[in-house]
Amino acid sequence: MFTGIITDVGTILELEQRGDLRARIGTAYAASGIDLGASIACNGVCLTVIAKGDSPQNWFDVEISAESVAKTNIGTPGSGWALGGRLNLERALKVGDELGGHIVSGHVDGVAEIIETRDEGDSTRFTFRAPDELARFIAPKGSVALNGTSLTVNEVEGSTFGVNIIPHTKQVTTWGTAKAGDVVNLEIDTMARYVARLREWGSK
Repeated sequence: MFTGIITDVGTILELEQRGDLRARIGTAYAASGIDLGASIACNGVCLTVIAKGDSPQNWFDVEISAESVAKTNIGTPGSGWALGGRLNLERALKVGDELGGHIVSGHVDGVAEIIETRDEGDSTRFTFRAPDELARFIAPKGSVALNGTSLTVNEVEGSTFGVNIIPHTKQVTTWGTAKAGDVVNLEIDTMARYVARLREWGSK
């Protein structure tokens, strides 16, 4: 489990197709503190560490299944998943950690497209278009995870919704370089999913 609070921005050092896609990601996390088999959310996708090292810098390797590539933005140009690309990183929660965002599973539901950006003071308002089958789970003042970042929804109109990203978030994540036309990983709020399921069950 994760919180959607990004703790590092990693860089893709290597990409190789070996049946599954394998990626080597440079990080500020100390390699000695990363366990093999640990889960790290990379742009919101929960991936398992299969190797690690500290030369010439700290890094870890992950394998990405064809299913993950198909369901996320990993195969999309401009998504960050290319050599030199930058990814939002978050390590899995430990007992006693502060829950500063919202509960995030790292299981991406689909992708959303940035259709507009607009500066509002020092912050930036982003407008997204979500797939119709996911839009019904997105509500004003609710939470979403976008490229692994826990964000609060400002408004919803049909399949489009907006969020406001403050300067600090732009500085410590990849959101400072995001632009209209980019496709981002979308994970809906777990609570919204269960509420919708209960309503469906109750209507039977």
